[in-house]
Amino acid sequence: MKRIGLISDTHGHWNKKIADFLKDSDEIWHAGDIGSLEIAEQMENFKPLRAVYGNIDGVDIRSKYPKLLRFTCEDVNVLITHIGGYPGKYQKEVLSELKQNPPKLFISGHSHILKIIYDKKYDLLHMNPGAAGLSGFHNLITALRFKVNKKNITDLEILEIPRR
Repeated sequence: MKRIGLISDTHGHWNKKIADFLKDSDEIWHAGDIGSLEIAEQMENFKPLRAVYGNIDGVDIRSKYPKLLRFTCEDVNVLITHIGGYPGKYQKEVLSELKQNPPKLFISGHSHILKIIYDKKYDLLHMNPGAAGLSGFHNLITALRFKVNKKNITDLEILEIPRR
């Protein structure tokens, strides 16, 4: 069993409340728009980090993290990208990947809107953790945590912090 902390769109901001929420995670997964290499390094020093780059990330982050990240956690096939869309409105590159080899868990960021949707067509769970940073239009800073136990994704929890 692995405990996962999921964030996106930090835009160079690492919030202590988010760190507290993720402190018991075995890994942090970041769905892009990290914002700075320094923030990525802080996260890596905090917990093992799996991340993709986002549209605001510079060459330094793009040279360290991929656009698409595919891996297996326990027995769950995972696909993470920054701009991916969501069920019924997937981005073209992602849709091609889903048609060829659908993951069990598809994660994207970019929208700054927390969404968790089961996609019956591709038999996958889609998660967008919203935005963990301060840049953007969102009213809430959000993060997710959950457990992956063999083929099961359980104990999903949401953190919401009002923006001031």
